[in-house]
Amino acid sequence: ATCGMCKFRLIEGGDGEIKPTEDPFLSQEERDSGVRLSCQVKVRGDMKIEIPEELLNAKEYETTVDYIEDLTYDIKLVRFKLKEGEQIDFKPGQYAQIRVPGIEVIRAYSMASNPKDKDHLEMIIRMVPNGQATTFVHKALEMGDKIIVTGPFGHFYLQEDSDREMICIAGGSGKAPIRSILHYLRDQGMPRKVKYFFGARTTKDLFYTEEFVKLSEEFPNFQYIPALSDPKPEENWTGEVGLITDVVDRMTGDLKEAEAYLCGSPGMINACIKVLKKHDIQDEHVFFDKFS
Repeated sequence: ATCGMCKFRLIEGGDGEIKPTEDPFLSQEERDSGVRLSCQVKVRGDMKIEIPEELLNAKEYETTVDYIEDLTYDIKLVRFKLKEGEQIDFKPGQYAQIRVPGIEVIRAYSMASNPKDKDHLEMIIRMVPNGQATTFVHKALEMGDKIIVTGPFGHFYLQEDSDREMICIAGGSGKAPIRSILHYLRDQGMPRKVKYFFGARTTKDLFYTEEFVKLSEEFPNFQYIPALSDPKPEENWTGEVGLITDVVDRMTGDLKEAEAYLCGSPGMINACIKVLKKHDIQDEHVFFDKFS
C-alpha cells in the first residue's frame, strides 16, 4: 500500500511520468514542481533530487512508555517519554515512526501532543485487524516498555504564516494531528477562526469530546462539530447526524478565503475535498494526511 509520506522533488533523471499510485497523494502544484513519492520512483541512473529540510532534522529517540489510556474500544492514547535532557522539536500536524520490538516492524503515527511539550510524544493509535504494530500496541505494550521513535516527519502541518479561517475535518485516529494543531493554537489565544468537524459512526466512537467542548467555551471563534453517521436510538444523540461530508456541506458557506486540514482515510479525504471545492476552496489551501 502507498501512504504518500515519502515525497521529494525530482529535479533530473528518474523514470518518467507520475504513476497512478502517486496521483491521489499529489496536488496539482506538487505535480507541476516535480514532486514524486520516492517509494514509486525507480532508479535507472544518476538523479538530482531535493528532499524536505525536516528529513534532515529527524533523529532516533529511545523512549519509555509512561502513559496508556483507552480512548474508545479500539483506540488508545500512548505517551512516549524521552530520555532525561532530550527534546524533540516538531510542527503541529507532523508524525513520527515507532519500531515494534521483536519483529522490527516500523509504523508511522501522527503526534497528538502539543509541540511545546518537548520531553514526550503522544500518539492516538487505532486497532487495525491483523495489523502487526497496532496488535502489539493494543495487546502487548505496557508501561515502562522501551520503544524506539524516529522523527519528526511530514508535510502536513499548521501553516503558521496564514490568518485564514480554518476548516478541520477528521475521523477516528485522524483526530491526533488536529489535536496537536488546536493545542498549539490554544496556547496562542486561538488567533484564527476554526471549525472542527469530527465524523464517527456512534457515540462509542467519540473521544476527547469534553476537551474540545471546553475549548469552544473558552474561545468563541472555535467551533467543535461532532457528527454521527449511524447513531442508535438508545444513545439519545442530539448532535449532527449524517455522513461528515453532508454535515460539512450544510454547515459551511463560501470557503474561498479559508484553508482546510483533513485527516482520515483516503476515501473520506477525497470525498471531503469534493465538498470543499463545491464551496470554492482553493486547491493550494487544502492540506491533508491520508491514513492507510
